[in-house]
Formats: sequence, structure tokens, C-alpha cells
Amino acid sequence: MKLNRSLVISLVLTIFLSAVYRAMPNRPWGFAPQFAIALFAGAIFVKDKKWAFALPLISMFISDLLYQFLYNKGLTEIPGFYKGQWVNYLLFTSLTIFGFMVRSQKPMQVLGASIATPTTFFLISNFMVWAGGGGLKRPKTFEGLMMCYNDALPFYANSLMATAIFSAILFGGYYFLNQSVAKKNISL
Repeated sequence: MKLNRSLVISLVLTIFLSAVYRAMPNRPWGFAPQFAIALFAGAIFVKDKKWAFALPLISMFISDLLYQFLYNKGLTEIPGFYKGQWVNYLLFTSLTIFGFMVRSQKPMQVLGASIATPTTFFLISNFMVWAGGGGLKRPKTFEGLMMCYNDALPFYANSLMATAIFSAILFGGYYFLNQSVAKKNISL
């Protein structure tokens, strides 16, 4: 895929703005664009997969730098970096694979991936929290696992909404950008 200048500028702005948005105080928990960026990157960087994995990772890293800065200044209780975070980065980055399945970028494919991505993250990450004794330290029973999943339902609902909304913005914007470029090429 050959990147044109306006697409590169759009991607850089998207990464920066999404990182800033994720670190904003009082944002609804779980309502962030990073899953949508992973989907989008996987869908548009079919041949150059290193960029597909890099874009969401860069966005997460920049937002974690911002979180750490705010934490160091005493402006938030959330640190940007913590023990075991690499596992979260690995899980998050692997979700880009769902974007590879959205090759034709049809709305129903995007919607399906927008549901599958946060659902997969919800199931795996909360299992890891429960198994590792994190969160609210639920008992190591099936009931304890279900309690852990229940604890995270508000985050999950917000991540579903955010992924659908931000995916519509990213994929829709990309579609209209391509239409605009195609019209300019036809009129030349």
C-alpha cells in the first residue's frame, strides 16, 4: 500500500489525538479509541503488517507516557507504567489480527470486528486479572471468575461503544478520503 501525504498526516494526528484522549481526566472508563485503531491499522496495512501492529502500540505507549506524567505530578491516581504491563501490551497488540479479517472494509465486517475485539480483550484480560490475584482479588473459583467479569462489565460496555463509534469514524473517514482522491484523479 502506497501512503499518500494526507493519509500519513491523518494517521499521525489520529495516533496523537487518541493518545491524548485516552489520558484525559474524567473520560468514561474503557471508552477509548485504541481498539478501533488496532482494527483500522490491521485492515489498511495488509501488506506491511509491522505498521499494523505498530500504530496501536505507539498510541498506547504515548498515552501511557501521558498517564505517567500526570501521575508523577499528582494529577491522577493511575500510573502510566506498572509491573506486568508488557502482557497487556502484547494482548492489546495481538488484537490487530481482527483488523486483518476486515479486508473488504464492509460495514458489517467492521461492526463484527468492533464487537469481537473488545470482547476478546475483556475475556482474556479479566481472566488474567482473576488468575493473577489482581483487581478486587476475587476467589479462585468459578464464582470468583464470574465476579471478576461482573466487576469489569462497565468497562466492557464502554469499550464496545467506543470501538463501534471510533471504528465508524476511522473507516468512514478513510472511505471518504479514498472517494475524494478518486474523484480528483478522474477529473485530472
